[in-house]
Amino acid sequence: MEFLIQNWLLVTIIIVLIIWITSIYNNLVSYKTQYQNGFEQISVQLKRRLDLIGNLVDIAKKYMKHEKETLTTVTEARKELIQANKVAQKNPDKTNAMTNLASSQVALESAMNGFNLKMEAYPDLKANNNMIQLSEEIIATENRIASARQGYNDLVQKFNEYKKSFPNILFTSIFGFSVDAQNLEFNESIEQLKQAPKNLFS
Repeated sequence: MEFLIQNWLLVTIIIVLIIWITSIYNNLVSYKTQYQNGFEQISVQLKRRLDLIGNLVDIAKKYMKHEKETLTTVTEARKELIQANKVAQKNPDKTNAMTNLASSQVALESAMNGFNLKMEAYPDLKANNNMIQLSEEIIATENRIASARQGYNDLVQKFNEYKKSFPNILFTSIFGFSVDAQNLEFNESIEQLKQAPKNLFS
């Protein structure tokens, strides 16, 4: 009888351990999925902003025929950010992908600042209704990007804190979650881009 009790006790302990470890694994998967979905929201808004900038450049070409270098700089920076966004979308947990995305964002912001300065010499372009509408859409999109980025970074922090807490940290490597998720920082470039259209079309 005592032997049976000991066996049942051992089986119960093993079952509880399995359930507990499974729970840790499931939570890691859940938190990772949450921050990956969070990045998807950023990616969607980045794509929208890049489309808007593409439309803006197309309109500007009709007016800024002597500013080919400036327009080319914006176009190339836009292409680089499109590619960086595609890579980051597939690998939001890769440091290099997120770093490259942030760097590409800063490069586009710099190109747009140059573009905005050049546009000051083209009052007809500044007064174009399509350009004004695009600027308003860009401002709204930048706000959504900033909000989505904050939400994403919060989810990244939640994931990283959970996997580093004890005893979860004992299993993260075993389950393949040893690499930290990466925050996305744009070095205030989103705020600068958000202000540029306001200054331009005021």
